[in-house]
Amino acid sequence: MHACILGAGIVGLATAYELQRKGWRITLIDAQTQAGMGASAGNGAQLSYAYVQPLADPAIYGQLPKLFCATDSPLKFRLKLDPHQWQWGLSFLAACNAQRSHRTTAELLTLAASSRAGYDSMLANTGIACDFAQAGKLVLLPDTTAMQSAQRQIDLQASLGAPAQSLLDADAAIAHESALAGYRHQFAGAVYTASECVADCLSVCQGLVTHLQAGGAQWLPATQVRALLAEGGRIKAVRTSQGDIEADLFVSALGWQTPALVAPLGIRLPIYPLKGYSITVPVAAGSTAPLVSVTDSKRKVVFARLGDRVRVAGMVELVGNDTRLDPSRIDSLRHSTRAVFPGLAFADGDDLQPWTGMRPATPTGLPITERAAGHPNLWINSGHGALGFTLAFGSALRIVQSLE
Repeated sequence: MHACILGAGIVGLATAYELQRKGWRITLIDAQTQAGMGASAGNGAQLSYAYVQPLADPAIYGQLPKLFCATDSPLKFRLKLDPHQWQWGLSFLAACNAQRSHRTTAELLTLAASSRAGYDSMLANTGIACDFAQAGKLVLLPDTTAMQSAQRQIDLQASLGAPAQSLLDADAAIAHESALAGYRHQFAGAVYTASECVADCLSVCQGLVTHLQAGGAQWLPATQVRALLAEGGRIKAVRTSQGDIEADLFVSALGWQTPALVAPLGIRLPIYPLKGYSITVPVAAGSTAPLVSVTDSKRKVVFARLGDRVRVAGMVELVGNDTRLDPSRIDSLRHSTRAVFPGLAFADGDDLQPWTGMRPATPTGLPITERAAGHPNLWINSGHGALGFTLAFGSALRIVQSLE
């Protein structure tokens, strides 16, 4: 049986990997010249299996005025004459209620647990070098209100079987990560999870392509996906810049571009791009850099140690298909890094590998991993938002298990 995977980000590659393990012949297609060069290339590098509070949460209502009005806000919304943007935004606000948030949390935890098992198995099987570490994670909380909200989330997740987490005051958090000492008076406490991990997603993607090719997969980089060709209620082929490619199974893992691909088939997907940014800071010898993964919930910025580098990522922009890199956002990440970790010296000055990418998100935060309506040999695997790396292998396993 032949499976054609559209998209060679971490989600598509995880799907290809799990299908190949089940004996499928794989064709992998991507528009970029290398694997993982879309949203996977510069993501936050955190594998957040335990603390999975969805973005669509009742607390967002209290934050919106500041998020919209502050000049340095991590949220940017550019209103467009786009019904899809309006529909997505209204659906997101409708999902910001306790009942929906609790249900999403439960589903994310289940998917994340499956994904962790899949990722760990893959890493043991392939030996890909990717700066993987189980470093633990601190989610910094700005005030007592945030601390109370976090305790409710910890209690909820504990009732759902999540890995152990603890709520710490600022001094206890610094005891876990001394590099935060210079930021002591900027946060009230933190959620600590010892089991959380980090890895370089781009290295994983490129290692997976090599592994898949060694197993007989056909890899077609620099190949544009133009259309899906349907016949008799099934997808017969995908039309590409290198010609039509037939297969028994098609999986669209094209991220934020998936809705446009399937729209001509009458399929409407609630996926919208949330633009994010990152820098990768080379650590100067002798400077104080974090070892524990850190998320600053006030700044909406994450920090992950990758060997002798620190990945700094953040921002949420709803700006349509504008993929341009905004230098002011890179400056903001640089400023946040110096503020949170004043003892961290940059080894290469301003060579920070600036990156921007489009994270495909659903209003609830749950990815779409299901068979396309009316086309039984077409599967959708997209909409993971900021959790694409975390959930990739769980999503892939869900599709593979549904085919058995």
